[in-house]
Amino acid sequence: MLNVLLPWLLGVALLLAVIGAVRRIRLWRVGRSAPVPLLAGLAAMPRRYLIDLHHVVARDKYISHTHVATAGGFVLAAILAVLVHGLHWHNAILAWALLLATASMFCGALLVAKRRLNPPDRLSKGPWMRLPKSLLAFSLGFFLLTLPVAGVLPADAGGWLLVVLLLALITWGLGEMFFGMTWGGPMKHAFAGALHLAFHRRAERFGGGRSTGLKPLDLADADAPLGVEKPADFTWNQLLGFDACVQCGRCEAVCPAYAAGQPLNPKKLIQDMVVGLAGGTDAGYAGSPYPGKPVGEHQGSPFAQIVAREGQGLVDAETLWSCTTCRACVEECPMMIEHVDAIVDMRRHLTLERGQTPNKGAEVIDNLIATDNPGGFNPGSRMNWAADLNLPLLSDVKRTDVLLWLGDGAFDMRNQRTLRAFVKILRAAGINFAVLGNEERDCGDVARRLGDEATFQSLAKRNIQTLSQYSFRAIVSCDPHSFHVLKNEYAAFGGEYVVYHHTTYINQLRQLSKIKLRAHKGGKVTYHDPCYLGRYNGEYTAPRDVLSAMGIEVVEMQRSGFRSRCCGGGGGAPITDIPGKQRIPDMRMEDIRETSAEQVAVGCPQCMAMLEGVVEPRPQVLDIAEMVADALEISAEIPEKEEVSL
Repeated sequence: MLNVLLPWLLGVALLLAVIGAVRRIRLWRVGRSAPVPLLAGLAAMPRRYLIDLHHVVARDKYISHTHVATAGGFVLAAILAVLVHGLHWHNAILAWALLLATASMFCGALLVAKRRLNPPDRLSKGPWMRLPKSLLAFSLGFFLLTLPVAGVLPADAGGWLLVVLLLALITWGLGEMFFGMTWGGPMKHAFAGALHLAFHRRAERFGGGRSTGLKPLDLADADAPLGVEKPADFTWNQLLGFDACVQCGRCEAVCPAYAAGQPLNPKKLIQDMVVGLAGGTDAGYAGSPYPGKPVGEHQGSPFAQIVAREGQGLVDAETLWSCTTCRACVEECPMMIEHVDAIVDMRRHLTLERGQTPNKGAEVIDNLIATDNPGGFNPGSRMNWAADLNLPLLSDVKRTDVLLWLGDGAFDMRNQRTLRAFVKILRAAGINFAVLGNEERDCGDVARRLGDEATFQSLAKRNIQTLSQYSFRAIVSCDPHSFHVLKNEYAAFGGEYVVYHHTTYINQLRQLSKIKLRAHKGGKVTYHDPCYLGRYNGEYTAPRDVLSAMGIEVVEMQRSGFRSRCCGGGGGAPITDIPGKQRIPDMRMEDIRETSAEQVAVGCPQCMAMLEGVVEPRPQVLDIAEMVADALEISAEIPEKEEVSL
């Protein structure tokens, strides 16, 4: 009887899966067009799945082993089940391969079941709690069914009771694995996830690449939306990416805003976008809510406003403004979803179309437009801090090896100490450098993260025009935000430069023996990784090498490197100032205190401001440039300026 029913069951399951796939693709296609290499993407998908994605999954060894056993077993078992039982290819080799595949899947399902016995808070519950049972049903059903084909049991083994049991198991398993893969349910991520990897909007991330610069708006296109107002304003492959979410909650676990009790949970945000894609409410969501906001009060559809002007939309505006754009969520996501892109896209609509940038946001944007700096300072005072340093201006010398980009730290008394320290280092190394002086404008980072793409592009194009008048080999900045924007985001407007963060440049000077360092005189030191230097640009080694060169053994925080906790200073978060239960910099300072360090080394003016804003007593906060300048061995004679190829 099973031999007759099984091909029909498999055929119906596959047919329903195909119908569901067409339906799902139509949902994604309500989004805006986005050109992707279809065939090349599909061809690259297996490698992206097996290597790039699994590289992220492998950070959790338990889940890595579970994923290999379960997913690998299922893919192989599904193919072989169609061949052996659907097409009646009763070959002993195929049958034994199917037994091994289902056995692997069964073992993986047991690991999934163990994980779900007492799941961590970050994991979504609800339908996900039935997934282990469905995996077990599929694998056990096809394992038992294949034993006679493999010759382990006689063909007529068992009676009606076994037939009914196997039929129930297989129907259950096929329903979840095939039907649920495209119609909805825990296995939906398998179908959407595979295509998301094939048609990812940042294909540069694969193969060991890095892609962190925001995508520019085409402001010249009158028909293009200024940001995202409704789900249909996202590109179709962004909507596909949202649908790939496995609700594992890794993003939730590392989000500084969520930990601080602000109304943001990146996992919930992505699930809200899925609700908007299909239409409905968030009442079926079974994970952690936005702090302070109950589940079941938000609703949406593909063509409804995400942040409603009236009534309840998909998301509240304060959820979007809570994000620090630290990219911790993106770094941890095993499906490589781009949360920050989505948040900034939605901010762009609120800022450009509605003028609804909260708290001091509008004031900062007005300052940038009027004075070219977010603080509203007199542009002519940018060089006041260096009145006694006699810094060479690029407008005078026209050509230099290094352009020192001052950034808006030039207006901040605390960061001026960092700049003075770095100037001391450059002169000790004999570097030929110059500054733009009052010709320098804000790089546009804050405007862009606040969603004001128009002001960002205006600043960027004017800076690029200024830079085009001069000749230099490299730009060096003490600000990771300026470093990132100049290095990764100006290229879209024709500004392609060699750009260094000052810690990287100092490390190169040290390696070339251009500077010599004495032993550090302070106590125990820990190092805080700036988000825009680490996660955005992959620089974790150089700052630590510089500290090590001064005889410092860095006491690492529990969250360091690519898992470093954000200080709370990025993405315009101090400007929008969304309240929570605690402050992000206070949480980071607790991480620092746990190391018993007496000093914390930083490499970012925003990190400096946020950490020094924590109420004392606390460890001393110093920029690495200050520590290096204090440890310099300076000869009696100042070395002549020379060309240094770095």
